[in-house]
Amino acid sequence: MELFSDYEAFKKLFLSLSSIDLNLYKEKQMKRRITSLVEKRGFTQYSPFLETMKTDKELYNTFINYLTINVSEFYRNPLQWEMFERRILPEVQKNRKSLDHVKIWSSACSTGDEPYTIVMMLNRHVSLDKIRVIATDIDTGAMDKARQGVYSSRSIKELPGDFLKKHFTQVGNDAWKINDDVKKCVEFRQMNLLKDPYPKDQDIIVCRNVLIYFTEEAKDKIFAEFNRALVNNGVLFIGSTEQIIGYQKYGFKPMETFFYQKIGEAGK
Repeated sequence: MELFSDYEAFKKLFLSLSSIDLNLYKEKQMKRRITSLVEKRGFTQYSPFLETMKTDKELYNTFINYLTINVSEFYRNPLQWEMFERRILPEVQKNRKSLDHVKIWSSACSTGDEPYTIVMMLNRHVSLDKIRVIATDIDTGAMDKARQGVYSSRSIKELPGDFLKKHFTQVGNDAWKINDDVKKCVEFRQMNLLKDPYPKDQDIIVCRNVLIYFTEEAKDKIFAEFNRALVNNGVLFIGSTEQIIGYQKYGFKPMETFFYQKIGEAGK
């Protein structure tokens, strides 16, 4: 049998096992990642690998976490975060009358750099006890790291100095731990964007640098769901390598580059 010839069968069986539809991910990129892990574990076919996952919980969790691409750092793309604070937060404040208890969802939050960045930025304007951010990811391993809140200098290299001084404690030669009062502001939940219910009535949704891995069909579904998850005039913040083609059909209008505002219902 040709090596790795059973990928189509693997996708169907994995969908039954996990409810994760690999057809909704760009095949070339995803197949390359999966093949790499399968080979590392000593398999030459996908199906035996999947059969092993059925009884090996550690392998199953490793595989789920391996599907995600965890490239994250605090204040990534600083100019976009400056726009977020200067333009987007005042817009939300105008919509809500106050930034107190504003609802923000950090989707595909990875190791927590993004939701913690949001909390620290909001804290320039409101007290921490009024800040709540929902942070979701399919990767439980990444979120475990987020809950620990310990980061290297690489992760915090773009962070404004006032954030580092106020909200972090150095705990090693190359380790900084985010303070507990910031961690308490973030609720981490495991979530599959392609299957699970979305949080509702959000003022801001941040989903950066993950949609590039999905097919157009999957993105169509996600943008429509993001629209339904936002309040009227709510804002979607996407990544620096992404844009929404045909944003009108999803009920959005562009505000600034990478920022879209909800102006109607998706599909109407």
